[in-house]
Amino acid sequence: MEESKSAWSKSFTMKEQKTIIKRLLTFAKPFKKEFFLSLTFAVFLAVINILLPKILQVLMDNHLTTGNVTMDVILYFAGLYALGILFKALVWYGQWVLYFKGSLKTYQSIRLELFKKLQGLGMRYFDQTPAGSIVSRVTNDTETLFEFWLVFISVLSAIFGVAASFIAMSFINVSLTLICLIFFPILGVIIWYYQKFSSKIYRGMREKLSNLNTKLNESISGMSIVQYFRQEERLEEEFEASNDDYLQSKYAMIKTNSLLLAPIINLLFALATALVLGFFGVDALSSPVDVGLIYAFISYVQQFFNPMTNMMDFLSIFQDGVVAGSRIIHILDHEEVTPQQHPGASAKIKDAKIEFRQVSFSYDGKHNVLNNISFIANPGETVALVGHTGSGKSSIINVMMRFYEFYEGQILIDDVDIKDYPMTELREKMGLVLQDAFMFYGDISSNIRLLNKEITDEQIVEAAKFVQADEYINTLPGKYHAKVLEGGSSFSSGQRQLISFARTIVTDPKILVLDEATANIDTETENLIQQGLEKMRHGRTTIAIAHRLSTIKDANLILVLEKGKIVERGNHDELIIQEGLYYDMYRLQNSRI
Repeated sequence: MEESKSAWSKSFTMKEQKTIIKRLLTFAKPFKKEFFLSLTFAVFLAVINILLPKILQVLMDNHLTTGNVTMDVILYFAGLYALGILFKALVWYGQWVLYFKGSLKTYQSIRLELFKKLQGLGMRYFDQTPAGSIVSRVTNDTETLFEFWLVFISVLSAIFGVAASFIAMSFINVSLTLICLIFFPILGVIIWYYQKFSSKIYRGMREKLSNLNTKLNESISGMSIVQYFRQEERLEEEFEASNDDYLQSKYAMIKTNSLLLAPIINLLFALATALVLGFFGVDALSSPVDVGLIYAFISYVQQFFNPMTNMMDFLSIFQDGVVAGSRIIHILDHEEVTPQQHPGASAKIKDAKIEFRQVSFSYDGKHNVLNNISFIANPGETVALVGHTGSGKSSIINVMMRFYEFYEGQILIDDVDIKDYPMTELREKMGLVLQDAFMFYGDISSNIRLLNKEITDEQIVEAAKFVQADEYINTLPGKYHAKVLEGGSSFSSGQRQLISFARTIVTDPKILVLDEATANIDTETENLIQQGLEKMRHGRTTIAIAHRLSTIKDANLILVLEKGKIVERGNHDELIIQEGLYYDMYRLQNSRI
């Protein structure tokens, strides 16, 4: 995991919460119009809530208790009150529609920004971070932020409501209004304690949900291996344990919210009501008290505490949102970005000469996996990389393709530093075929085109013919529009690899990179694509990682790697004569045939 559990077991300080909120508010800035109009409606709503009890107070004190009441008076006040309720409903509707609209736009922009950031993160980040954890950030955490914005409208509405109620109460009885303020310090202590205690619970809950998603993602993506090795029971137990951990954290959250949120506010409201009734009761012993006045004051007390109840209910969402926001910001601030080219990089690849000059590379910054790698691949030549697992073959590809940054040595293309080429130029002129071919959901044509609108249907067909893939494509229902399921599960590994070859060759790259491209292909399919491979390599500089040494016998240069170093170099015949590591590997493979 990228964050240790101990880091997520701590509560946020007020300073940390303030920093997180400030960062999140920057995403809401483009939609300030919706939020401002919503707050304007909130002000109108607070005023309406003050006027409605006043209407009933006048009816009670000036007409009902005095006997000065007629049907016209009743209809007048009933109509006036109904009109006020209708206007309140419309204002309330406008307030929430506008705020929800602003919230939706804001959290959508956060999700897009987060996804955009993930696309620009370096490969090292994905090597170190479970996929389930990343999915949880993009889905669950951003979804939480949608409700998080409701906290602000609740708090501001509460402020407007409390202020309006306080003013209305002051016009009735200043002394009693000031006495009601004694509940404010109590409320402040409760809020402080809740924030301090609940943030720890919510951080742990979010981490456990992330672990749950990680377990689920691993189980689904590796289902074939799980069932083949009969690991269902073990994974069920692990998932149940993770699910139970998440359940216990939810229990802790529920207990905390049940104690410190709405129930305690309702208790304070009940105490305030008893205090008000007692105060007016004492006054009634010496002189009559208007019933409407008592009703209005109690209504204002209720409106004084109701916004606080809503605000306290939203505190749980606030804490959840702060935790979700911190996890999102952690990704947005992550410095493991894709390797950057030099400012103003504008070079163009022409001849495709490749040169490594004493390149050393480390994945963790401590232990080198490549040490002083130097070689030249002249235009149109094929350089093959061979060696045992972990010898550094794929690492050479990774740094040359700019998947990882290297800090020692230099890589040149056409005698120009690779960092002087725009990344788009490198991606357009370098074609990569991996050992494990991945196919996207869609059809054959879209998997070869990969949304490149400049590639025509004719080019797709020509590319498929070039790599000998058209023979089986034409046997499929729909041919080039045959449906492809997720990952290409309905195709064999050889068929998927042929599509991968077509996908690479359709862009007509000048540099061809083959990362054990024929390792997972059966002998019959391999024979089909060998002719295609030879045509692909013709006129292109090729760097090929070879698993089967028989496929690179005609390479211009073969580099034998061991522990990140080039220990042998030469063509096939020269290396056989040396009777070194390559000779042993070649003889071992031939003895198995």
